[in-house]
Amino acid sequence: MTALVDYLTANPLFALFATIALGYAVGMISVRGLSLGAGAVLFVGLAMGALAPQSALPGVVGTFGLLLFLYGVGVSFGAQFFKGLTSPLGIKANIASVIGVLLSLGLMLLAIKFVPGVSFAEAIGAWAGAGTSTSALQAAMVVTGDKMPATGYSVAYPFGVAVPILVIGLYNSFFKPKYTLEERTSLRVCAVRVENPEIFGKTMSDVNSTLPDGVSITTTNRGGKAVALGHLGELQHGDIVLITAVDNAKLDQAVPTIGTRVGDKINLVQGEKEYQRLFISNPNLAGKTIPQIRQLMTLNVSILHIRRGDTDMPLTQSLRMEIGDQIGVLAEVGHTKELQRFFGDSVKAGGEVNYLSMGVGAALGLAVGSIAFPIPGLGNVKLGLAGLLLVALYLGKARNTWKFTWSMPIAASRVFREFGLALFLAQVGMASGSTFVETVAKSGMTYLLLGVALVALLTISVLLITVYVFRIPYDMAAGIISGATGNPAILAFSSKTLASDKPDVGYAMIFPSMTVFKILLVQIIGAFM
Repeated sequence: MTALVDYLTANPLFALFATIALGYAVGMISVRGLSLGAGAVLFVGLAMGALAPQSALPGVVGTFGLLLFLYGVGVSFGAQFFKGLTSPLGIKANIASVIGVLLSLGLMLLAIKFVPGVSFAEAIGAWAGAGTSTSALQAAMVVTGDKMPATGYSVAYPFGVAVPILVIGLYNSFFKPKYTLEERTSLRVCAVRVENPEIFGKTMSDVNSTLPDGVSITTTNRGGKAVALGHLGELQHGDIVLITAVDNAKLDQAVPTIGTRVGDKINLVQGEKEYQRLFISNPNLAGKTIPQIRQLMTLNVSILHIRRGDTDMPLTQSLRMEIGDQIGVLAEVGHTKELQRFFGDSVKAGGEVNYLSMGVGAALGLAVGSIAFPIPGLGNVKLGLAGLLLVALYLGKARNTWKFTWSMPIAASRVFREFGLALFLAQVGMASGSTFVETVAKSGMTYLLLGVALVALLTISVLLITVYVFRIPYDMAAGIISGATGNPAILAFSSKTLASDKPDVGYAMIFPSMTVFKILLVQIIGAFM
């Protein structure tokens, strides 16, 4: 055992990646459908830290991992976050989260007053740990003027991760809540004969604007031959048009607007036009809408569909292209090279990152996080990594500015988020392992139970309010809980367990606002204690 400890101490990088590997292995173990997922990395890290305390790498390594995760979340879900701030769903989610955070804070204040031996410094640290908020911990140490909050934090933090995971997993296992999973969408096509006199002589662009959102005329056949009308071409009585959508109901709704359905395809004269699928890797197209792309093209091309990841996207006028998207087009034969030059058509671009933009974006976020904002009665408050997240969310919404492309391909974003999460959990666990054991041995079960009670109240209250008061679907509610409790491991567990992308959206709506809210609460409470 001594030899193992010595080896781990001498090889901290080995210890780090062994922790990540063992953590994911443990996380795959399922008991009654309940598994820890990425959250297991933290617990393996605690064991590794208790076994070989000197093997832990400096805290900047974990901070770097958290930076990667937060930046990836921000640029991926910026649009959803800002939409959530004003949407009815977002308002409800924030109300539920605020109530949960305030209830847990109230319980902490009651414990300080009525439970013997509970000090404010350690209790506020336990509250920050129960909410897995490193930023709140930093604020607590500034407010108290010592490092005692870190003691309470180290005891409560593991339970701040474990309890929400257990609550979400057990609730899902025993209550089996119903929620609608979004089916993987695929392209639907329909051939329609133009018979509606109201659209005779109108351009394809004009007609497209009258169709249900997500339905689009993509190509035209006249007299048995493909007609190169383009989006400005005028439709005539008897034309056969191909309309596309990813929603069968909207496709059926659009047919009477045009005429009569005649089949599911158009027989084109061989050799005139051909279908091609290309990857969008040209950075100049990132963030462009379909109308903007059509304006840039010199070739007569019909855009049939856009595929992002595993999903065919509705061809709406507001749909913006992303690097790594696949675009299906119908074009005249012989223009393959021109199309490849225009779209880029590079597969590897789906995993590439614009490091210039990322570096600038992350630097801006860290700079904002380091600014001390004066608040009357509270002093100067710094947002820390919450500032980075807020900047990343804004950049994700903007997508591009001048020469900077802020958005990331889906594949690259997932790598950043998942690797950053693993790095953060492993380092924090390894650094906290020995302190965790010592604190439990010293203070008994007091702060341990306090941490469990704080996070349980926060988790259960948000769960009950979102699901039973606001009637929010459970998969979205799980993301809101993840954002309110704060730790990305809870989000990872929710997304994997529920097989839904809704937790990511709920998390993105709530996590930034609750991070800032927790920092402000620490400052306010500290001013009166």
